[in-house]
Amino acid sequence: MDKDLNNGLSPEIALQRLHEDGPNELGISQRRTLRDIVLDVMREPMFLLLIGAGMLYLLMGDAHEALILLGFVSIIITITILQERRTDNALEALREMSSPRALVIRGGVAQRIPGREVVRDDILIVSEGDRVAADGVLLESHELATDESMLTGESEVVEKQKLGDQLYAGTLVVRGQGLMRVSVTGYQTEFGRIGRSLDVIGIQTSPLREHVAALTKRLAVIGIVLCVVLMVLFFLLRGGLIQSILAGITLAMAVLPQELPVIMIVFFALAARRLALQKVLTRRLGAIETLGQTTVLCVDKTGTLTENQMSVAALSIPSAEFNVQGLGERQLPDEFHELVEYAVLASEIDPHDPMEKAFHELGRAQLLETKYLHPEWILAREYELSPKLLSMTHLWRCTDTSFDMVAAKGAPEAVAELCHLGPSQMLSITAKAAAMADQGLRVLGVAKARHVQQSSWPALQHDFQFEWVGLIGLADPLRKDVVSSVAQCAQAGIRVIMITGDHPRTALAIASQAGISSQKVLTGDEIAGMDDSTFRRYLQTVNIFARVKPQQKLQLVDALKAQGEVVAMTGDGVNDAPALKSAHIGIAMGRRGTDVAREAASLVLLEDNFSSILAAIHRGRKTFANLRKAMIYTLAVHIPIVGLAIIPVLFGLPILLAPLHIAFLELVIDPACSIVFESEDRDTGLMQQPPRKTDEPLISTKMLWLSISQGVLVTIAVIGLFKWMLDLNFSSGMAACAAFLLLVTANAVMIFSNRSMRFQWRGLFQGISPVSIWVLSGTMAALIVITAVPMVAEAFRFELLSPVFWSMVVLAGVMMIVPMQLIKWLLISPKQD
Repeated sequence: MDKDLNNGLSPEIALQRLHEDGPNELGISQRRTLRDIVLDVMREPMFLLLIGAGMLYLLMGDAHEALILLGFVSIIITITILQERRTDNALEALREMSSPRALVIRGGVAQRIPGREVVRDDILIVSEGDRVAADGVLLESHELATDESMLTGESEVVEKQKLGDQLYAGTLVVRGQGLMRVSVTGYQTEFGRIGRSLDVIGIQTSPLREHVAALTKRLAVIGIVLCVVLMVLFFLLRGGLIQSILAGITLAMAVLPQELPVIMIVFFALAARRLALQKVLTRRLGAIETLGQTTVLCVDKTGTLTENQMSVAALSIPSAEFNVQGLGERQLPDEFHELVEYAVLASEIDPHDPMEKAFHELGRAQLLETKYLHPEWILAREYELSPKLLSMTHLWRCTDTSFDMVAAKGAPEAVAELCHLGPSQMLSITAKAAAMADQGLRVLGVAKARHVQQSSWPALQHDFQFEWVGLIGLADPLRKDVVSSVAQCAQAGIRVIMITGDHPRTALAIASQAGISSQKVLTGDEIAGMDDSTFRRYLQTVNIFARVKPQQKLQLVDALKAQGEVVAMTGDGVNDAPALKSAHIGIAMGRRGTDVAREAASLVLLEDNFSSILAAIHRGRKTFANLRKAMIYTLAVHIPIVGLAIIPVLFGLPILLAPLHIAFLELVIDPACSIVFESEDRDTGLMQQPPRKTDEPLISTKMLWLSISQGVLVTIAVIGLFKWMLDLNFSSGMAACAAFLLLVTANAVMIFSNRSMRFQWRGLFQGISPVSIWVLSGTMAALIVITAVPMVAEAFRFELLSPVFWSMVVLAGVMMIVPMQLIKWLLISPKQD
């Protein structure tokens, strides 16, 4: 490799070219502009109703009322736009984090950067599972092949072996490794010319979204019917066409459930943002809904349960064994040098795999001054690991002999098969490998061979005359938080299944350390020999699967789904993609995962550890619980608004609510639902409960009755106060002021009652978030202004109350939490949350 390839571009030149050529992207973004958001808001029914009411006030000659109403329209539009912008910002941040990555050499250092930062003349390292970030030419190749079906529509693998071969942005590396120089980026690539986008973040359809959409439509139909009926009744009972239309608009504004879909989008978007702060990237927002339903968690051993920081722990040759962990500063005995030598030769020259890094590290430490390291040899041929043969082979062109040297490593049984050993030797190797595996070590076999240089290279690894060299055991310690996390999964009713390609005894040892119990260990070969019914019977009790081939992960996922389980699955390789896509929640490893695995997954762990998965499940449960509370509250607060719009018309009372009052109430309801409940962070034993059932509705019958009962309670209290004050000859302005004051105070208190679905008095006002305090304080401050400041109160057609009476009404509103809690005690189980 020449100096330019070793160094790549300097960071300064790369930054300059990024400014000159722009980012390596097509510029097609799902992000809405400010203009788009404003237009969307202006098409909302609530906005149109407010504008209509303002126009009617103008027709009536009440310009003052119209201007105030239009002022509220401006405030509502501003708040809505800010809320929509906040949601869009959260989604855009997730899109940027999920963009394809590239391994680039900059200033002599290989570093992983977002694909959008790749520039012309960058040197990229591409390997199996990567999406090529830009168009360029091939500089080096080791068995490199790509899938160009995204461009050509042809699914055949395209070999990339010749220097100068063209690589295209968006294509997938399906085999080998290579080095390329970028020629064009962004719109100049073939992918850019076609104009397709890899931008995949979005809100996918889900049962919950469909349920909320259906509920919204039903309430909208009910609202339209009630609106027409009220207009007709008003006209018949009181006369006045414009006034009857205003009454109808007021009712329509009261009934329209425009908050429901907005609340759900905001909750999911902000939950995804919170997960990103916990190093979990959400690629599909619908996964957040499913997280709370997860019943089975299928995890890889390496890197998820363990640190993925391999170190050579034990060596075994036919004549001796050696514990490397106790080596310290001492020298490795000579008889083990050959084993380490061929382990290094069977590894990549510049490895990324933790096992191969461990071999190189031991080789540098022990063989540096010996004849067993061969930097002058040339890697001439690679035979890749395959599902059919769990071993890989390197053929080296030697400069000092007439032979090519061949090194192989892989599963002990696979390497032993290459050596064509006799039964007694196989039994001995199997016993030694089992003893190492019982210690929780990952065990690999190593073999060697020679090949005459003038002859053609064999097509298969089996065609070499291999000799057995020995076994190497690697230690990969459990992550510190794994034991507690597995225990938490058990408490949460989540079954943990470990899947690994390791030896069955290694799998059993690691699973035992982690706290994963199983009646037996099932291997990939045993699965292959079972019929479906037998496999599914074992699947009910087996939690440890070893020597599993990637395609068998899909079989596992599908079988679990057939048994009614909600499955979360981790994976990192190209062959894991089908299983990740089939699982209800596919979880890709962000650090060691391939691009194709990330694309197939719903979640990406930016830190590859088990506790991140548990944090995501916890967030999913918390989001659903808070969303449920917000929906119950939203339905409850609309009931008194509807009642106060209808009852005065039916019973000949003065009109209590006008569009202006509804506009103010909307300013109170929306922040309460989308901010207060979303930020609710009390953990009321969510991870000590079983997963939510897939057919469990967002709002159960009991919860619906709770919502209706709370709403009716507030309606009776407000109408009762209004009628009582009119009977005592208070003016209609004072009665309306007191009724509105009680309504808003009771709605604010209802937030505290609905922070938990569990009946309890202790902690009712504790643990509320700072942002919730700001929202509630702002609501009460605004209420004080419109009910106690003469000029503003007059605009709302209120007459001022005495300070004592005002305080008594507020106190009455606060005390309504008592009957609200009693209703909860009657309707909801004490264990329900």
